[in-house]
Amino acid sequence: MNNQAKQYVEDFMTRLIARNPCEPEFHQAVREVAESLAPHIVASPILQRMKILERIAEPERVIIFRVPWLNDRGEIEINRGYRVQMNSAIGP
Repeated sequence: MNNQAKQYVEDFMTRLIARNPCEPEFHQAVREVAESLAPHIVASPILQRMKILERIAEPERVIIFRVPWLNDRGEIEINRGYRVQMNSAIGP
């Protein structure tokens, strides 16, 4: 990866980490994808203008719902559940 691609990834990751703090596993996964795509994105200005990495890293939809359950002491507990959809494209 050349210096321009490395700088592109670092700038992108700085913005991503600021937007999604305290999620190191997410940061690692996004960095791996960003590093593999960066040379292609840097070589194609239209991909930069279309903000391809930003689109990939931001979910299309997030659904938050409550999950009530009964613990071992017979008390009701309420937790949050999440359903995150990154892409709505239908496969082959």
